[in-house]
Amino acid sequence: MKLNHGVKRAVALLAVGLFSAGQIACGADIVGVITLKGTPPPEKEITPLMENPDCAKMHTTTPTTHFYVVGPNHELADVAVSLKGVTGKSTGASQPPAVLDQKGCLYTPQILAIQTGQKLIVKNSDPCLHNVHATPTVPGNPESNQGQGPGAADLTYTYTQPEMFLRFKCDVHPWMFAWVSVFDSPYFCVSGPDGKFVIKNVPPGKYTVEAAHRKLGTQTQDVEVKDGDVTANFTFAVK
Repeated sequence: MKLNHGVKRAVALLAVGLFSAGQIACGADIVGVITLKGTPPPEKEITPLMENPDCAKMHTTTPTTHFYVVGPNHELADVAVSLKGVTGKSTGASQPPAVLDQKGCLYTPQILAIQTGQKLIVKNSDPCLHNVHATPTVPGNPESNQGQGPGAADLTYTYTQPEMFLRFKCDVHPWMFAWVSVFDSPYFCVSGPDGKFVIKNVPPGKYTVEAAHRKLGTQTQDVEVKDGDVTANFTFAVK
């Protein structure tokens, strides 16, 4: 028997404990596009990478920073979008692990989002030594600093407290950074290269959608989820 779209969402909501059997309601998606107004500052070449013999041989041109990932029509990627004030609903422990890789002496992806309790696996795909140094600032999220050689086992992290843009760095290669946002509910995502985002299966109600870019700051927008999907677009301006 095939389930229709609304029934599938109700089942998903029951699975995360948002409704009891007598309170089933159909959720909806919050969707949108994030754009950038203005011309972002030019990205900088990561020249120290090319001065390192182990790292330089993995590149034919000098890599640059990727602080502003912007598409041809001003679409803005790497914006963490979430529902503000929705906490204590984490399903992280039952979710597949998120993956942060080290490739070409760079972190990939540079911007990532996970839930509290969700495993974050850090890989080393490079033929050289890295050290994975996580530097959270929220009490309860522990700092850690572990070496990871070529071919070494993956490292696994979990965090219990929400935190925006928790920094990972490599002290061996000081240009290597990644930022992981940790949310206490499943209602979040990161905008893609096309600027689009989708927060799935949001139960009916009034919410504040928060969009956060590490360089451009934070914006919010109030929405109400009723019977269908809701659109919330954001435009960030270059400072």
